[in-house]
Amino acid sequence: MKHLFTILFVGLLSFSLNAQEKIAKIEFKDTTIDYGTIEKGSNGVRTFEFTNTGEAPLIITKVSSSCGCTIPKKPDGPIMPGKTGVIEVKYDTNRVNPIRKTITVMSNADTPTVALKIKGLVIDPSKNNVLEKKSKSVIEQ
Repeated sequence: MKHLFTILFVGLLSFSLNAQEKIAKIEFKDTTIDYGTIEKGSNGVRTFEFTNTGEAPLIITKVSSSCGCTIPKKPDGPIMPGKTGVIEVKYDTNRVNPIRKTITVMSNADTPTVALKIKGLVIDPSKNNVLEKKSKSVIEQ
């Protein structure tokens, strides 16, 4: 009887070790999104597309931004092996400045933390650029 329990215990232990070998892997199509030069108030929503190239379901546990001006949204459920998903990022384009932000993605993948980046420039076309060359000097005006 002891031998039977020993064999069952060793069998269950080896089965659980084999089950743990299957892991999720996250592969992003691009890790940087360039907004380019956009106008104030324009659409600030962009998406990062990724694929689970592993053998286990991918669960995104947390997505955070380096600034309150950028709001990321993670997928609701697990992403099955071979399937794709998206992380939506919304930048507040009412802020006229260069964009340089980092979005951190945490998951159960073999690489548990991935850094995504957004960049660009938000301009206000209604304001004159102080660096533009004037046709007349201040004295001539």
